[in-house]
Amino acid sequence: MKQELRHDGGTRGKTLNVHFILHEDFEVPGAYWDWARSRGHRTASTKVYESEALPENADGIDFLIVMGGPQSPDEDRQAFPYYDPEAELRLMRQAVAADKYIVGVCLGAQLLSVAYGARHERSPHREIGVYPVELTQEGLNDPHTALLGASFLAGHWHGDMPGLTDEAAVLAASKGCPRQIVLFSPKHYAFQAHLEFDRAAVGLLIAADGRENLAAQSRTQAYVQHPDEIERFDFTQMNAKLFVFLDSLTESGQGGA
Repeated sequence: MKQELRHDGGTRGKTLNVHFILHEDFEVPGAYWDWARSRGHRTASTKVYESEALPENADGIDFLIVMGGPQSPDEDRQAFPYYDPEAELRLMRQAVAADKYIVGVCLGAQLLSVAYGARHERSPHREIGVYPVELTQEGLNDPHTALLGASFLAGHWHGDMPGLTDEAAVLAASKGCPRQIVLFSPKHYAFQAHLEFDRAAVGLLIAADGRENLAAQSRTQAYVQHPDEIERFDFTQMNAKLFVFLDSLTESGQGGA
């Protein structure tokens, strides 16, 4: 990340233990990982797809980032024998109870909603590519998402979306999905959108889904872009917005981490 794109306060505050849950080798943490390393935080990960064990508890974690995958929160494990959603939900609920920072991304967003007692749902449309996201009034009022701007471009690669509790607030939506960012508590955010994408990340996703398959979908589905168009996008400013959000989130409550 270029220096001029960094939030001025990005190097202040204590060092955090940031733990990533990674579900597939083609669903990489991208700019989330770059942010954590550039800020001097300690990083660790559980590679679910390599059958690595999750941490026994959330005691040693200050910030839990749960990434995406082709799975669902209620997967029966037949198709993905290495994926144990109940174990992930136990860890996430521990992190919720301890008021750790949590960001769930895509599948992680859906899991976070389930950890809070909601049911994940199908999105009205399958979204793949880069499409505008708009903040709701709640999002404009949120001190961290307000920094993203009222409308911004974000990456998308999903068919599901997080569920809602009575207390949850929808902070952002797109034309294809009404729940792009959901707030469950001041430290717990669900991002259906992918601000972490870069060209390497989308290249892996295109290869996993199949270029020709995606090209065919782009001709029949309103919110699926042609893979060539996705690859041409410059993700630099999108990643910069994610850095600003994460800096603001973690610097606002250092005493509670």
